[in-house]
Amino acid sequence: MHILRTAILAAALLSSSAQAAPVPVPPEKMAYVGDWQGKDMRIQLAKDGKVKYKRDQPNKQMDLSLDLQGFNGDNFDVGVFLVRSTFVVSKPPHREGGKWKMTVDGVELTRVE
Repeated sequence: MHILRTAILAAALLSSSAQAAPVPVPPEKMAYVGDWQGKDMRIQLAKDGKVKYKRDQPNKQMDLSLDLQGFNGDNFDVGVFLVRSTFVVSKPPHREGGKWKMTVDGVELTRVE
């Protein structure tokens, strides 16, 4: 999946003027909207479908601005032009101890209020 996200970045650079508009977050998925942070990962999802993704791993740092392409169950697709990547959501947004949490690509994220 990391190679695919790198390909998305390359496509973004090559096709910045040819991008389609992002898909706005549908009303039933508004719990996904927000600034989500976890160990070495941050996802910011805006209502208008703009997505910022940052991930820091040994020898790999990613900082991407992407467009929401849509939801497939709890998972959501992002991309640029014709290149897509799926964020796998094993635990959708839920309240836990007064905080919003979800697990994406195996990383537990907490929404920053």
